[in-house]
Amino acid sequence: MKAVILAAGEGCRMRPLTDNRCKVMLPAGNRPILEHLVAELAGAGIRDVVIAVGYAGGQVRSYFGDGRRWGVAIEYLEERRQLGTAHAAGLARKVVDAPFLLMNGDIIIGRDDIRALAAMKAPAMAVFEVEDARRLGSVEVVDGKITGIHEKSENPPTRLANAGLYYLAPDVFDIIESLPASPRGEFEITDCLKLLAGSPSGLGYRLLDAWMDIGFPWDLLNVNESVLAGLAGDNQGRLEAGAVVEGPVQIGKNTVIRSGSYIRGPVVIGEECDIGPGCYIRPSTSIDDGCHIGAFVEIKNSIIMRGSKVPHQNYVGDSIVGENCNLGAGTRIANLRFDDGTVRVRGIDTGRRKFGAVIGDGVQTGINVTIDAGTCIGRGVRIWPGALVRGDIAPGTVIQ
Repeated sequence: MKAVILAAGEGCRMRPLTDNRCKVMLPAGNRPILEHLVAELAGAGIRDVVIAVGYAGGQVRSYFGDGRRWGVAIEYLEERRQLGTAHAAGLARKVVDAPFLLMNGDIIIGRDDIRALAAMKAPAMAVFEVEDARRLGSVEVVDGKITGIHEKSENPPTRLANAGLYYLAPDVFDIIESLPASPRGEFEITDCLKLLAGSPSGLGYRLLDAWMDIGFPWDLLNVNESVLAGLAGDNQGRLEAGAVVEGPVQIGKNTVIRSGSYIRGPVVIGEECDIGPGCYIRPSTSIDDGCHIGAFVEIKNSIIMRGSKVPHQNYVGDSIVGENCNLGAGTRIANLRFDDGTVRVRGIDTGRRKFGAVIGDGVQTGINVTIDAGTCIGRGVRIWPGALVRGDIAPGTVIQ
């Protein structure tokens, strides 16, 4: 059986994090989202994987190669123009000749659920019960069959969400080729599913045990926390005398944890990092390779990407910091609204009482900068000393 992964999209709602990388290569637990999915496919016994790439697809090809490292064989399809999920799925016609799995590349799902869906009779799709289905497509079911599929709606008829995982037969490609473009000019896989649901054989479904997707930056924090929840401790670095590590903490090769540092897991720290002295790293934090976390710095429930520096008397809470950033001494990121309401980013309610900032690659701040909760800072922004930053900051902006 083959698994076809749709990984061609940019992920515009994830900007500025996707300015320099495709969405599926965003990290959770210091590993790309897509890597977690490939690993679970391998664990489910799926050995043939097809990845449809487009935006920044070279990153995916370079990282995954032929898939041998994960025990799978990977081949690639190039979607030169992103014309919708059905268009991307249709590219697989030339490499698929039997029932196959089709899935979005930005979901987190377990191998047991993958096996269960693949054991069903095609066509079938995965669904998951959520608290709020407004930003997800919702489905209606009766007697084991899908009876209605709805796009994002302010009043979804059910709490069952389309999980972006399908088990389909090759005849689906004929349906895809017959689809008209949607009002937004794209060819949608949901239109194909609606036709399958109305066919004589119908469209089955599997209610998943666990599932997560990444639609907005704060979802990445949720996924990171979930991934780290199953972390096993492993120290391949060096702890100086007086450094304290509590709970499951992974430390990469050639990383130094300096005296007086206190790390409370689950935490993952990559290779070639310099941590401390005297810093406090709290649970659900991922720090990628080549980072420097310095004296009297506190980091909590955050993602610090490769090569970034948080060196002196900083606070970073519930935030995502891109690659090669440098936060000047005394830079602090607020993660709680003064009125104690849920934090909004670009006018969108995160649903989170605590959320800090989304910081793109290459951002630099001067000393004593304050970044308000819900701030989004584009790549390459320069912020002068003493500034107060809030709102949505365009890439390349200089704030004085």
